[in-house]
Amino acid sequence: MTDKSACAQDIPEATAPARHEPPPPGPSPAPPAGQPLWNHRFKLFFTARTVALFGDGMVPVALAAGLLGAGRPASSVGYALGAWMGPFAALVLFGGVLADRFTPRRMMVIADALRLVGASVLAVSFMVLDGGPPLGEVYALSALSGVGAALFQPGVASTVPRIASDVQRANAVLGVSEALMAMAGPAFAGTVAGLWGAGAVFAVNASTFAVSGVCLFLLRLGASGPAGAPRGGFFAELAGGWREFTARGWLWGVITVWTVYGLTVLGPATPLTAILVTEGHGAGTYGALMAVNGAGSVLGGLLALRLRPARPLAAGALALLGVSVALLSLGLDLPVAALGVGQFTVGAAFAFWLVMWSTTVQTHVPPEALNRLHAYDVAGSLLMLAAGRALAGPVAETVGAEKVLLVGAGLNVVAVAVLLAVPAISGLRRV
Repeated sequence: MTDKSACAQDIPEATAPARHEPPPPGPSPAPPAGQPLWNHRFKLFFTARTVALFGDGMVPVALAAGLLGAGRPASSVGYALGAWMGPFAALVLFGGVLADRFTPRRMMVIADALRLVGASVLAVSFMVLDGGPPLGEVYALSALSGVGAALFQPGVASTVPRIASDVQRANAVLGVSEALMAMAGPAFAGTVAGLWGAGAVFAVNASTFAVSGVCLFLLRLGASGPAGAPRGGFFAELAGGWREFTARGWLWGVITVWTVYGLTVLGPATPLTAILVTEGHGAGTYGALMAVNGAGSVLGGLLALRLRPARPLAAGALALLGVSVALLSLGLDLPVAALGVGQFTVGAAFAFWLVMWSTTVQTHVPPEALNRLHAYDVAGSLLMLAAGRALAGPVAETVGAEKVLLVGAGLNVVAVAVLLAVPAISGLRRV
């Protein structure tokens, strides 16, 4: 499951619910048990992720302000964001293989360098060119940023267990930071765009990638797998990642549910929420509800810091019932106060699930396979989310947005029931 970010990866079968995979041969890359979370390596990684996520939150605002302010059609903003999503979805699997072959840290530094170049060129173009840069340039540089994200994302999952002895706590702290940056980034970008224009926003965005790249360059990690382990060809490793993926019943079971879930529930929820709230209560109310959603995400991350369920996937699945609260409040056209309760609940529920899921993957999958498996996770999740968002409009025009959301609330309960009914998923115990 990906976050915004959202956003995969040896070999015993995982069909028995309480069975644990033995550790891979060779030295463990994880820090010693009991080491404080805020060690030097975690501080560097936390800074890199927090600053970069803050910059990511600026991009939609910067594109909208720059393109619409230059007289471009509203569709150009969607095309620019799509130009980012296409390369990311197409190349993230290859990014997982590259991270395994050349180390995640190296690929993340390269990714930040690519995104630094793209944001810098856009900053200069919006500042000095009358009417802003040509649309072709904007789309090309958005695509370059998408390539960078595809190289960056797979390494995130394998880095966390190598810098923190308490993986769940580390994921929870990073999740709280992500929620805060998701609120702070757009708000800051809107202020800067109003005062100095879109070029200034992209300049700040470029600086966030510079800071992230420097922090990751200074980060020193040990080997991620057994020393001297043989490597096959590029496509052989890609196929090997698929075999590792399908060898674990709990892993491919969750992803299978998630592909349907993203298409039918999460994908349609985002655009339809924006449409119904904006049309019924105004853009200001929608912005306020998104802030409430972010506050809920902070609470979900804080709960994940405190709670240590023996069966994390089962606990995370139960939390997802909160998604139905938000969908029902929208589908039934309840007052704004009830919509706020729904958004707070869904934010907390989804943040808690993400910590449980990320921690399970990072602690049950051997490090030498984690990047590739995480890439499969991200690719499948994002493709179905994108398809669900694309289909939401036409389906809503046919049957009504409220009905789509009410059906989604029911399907959410079905998805939770399926996750809890599969012993390989619900019975999987924490490491």
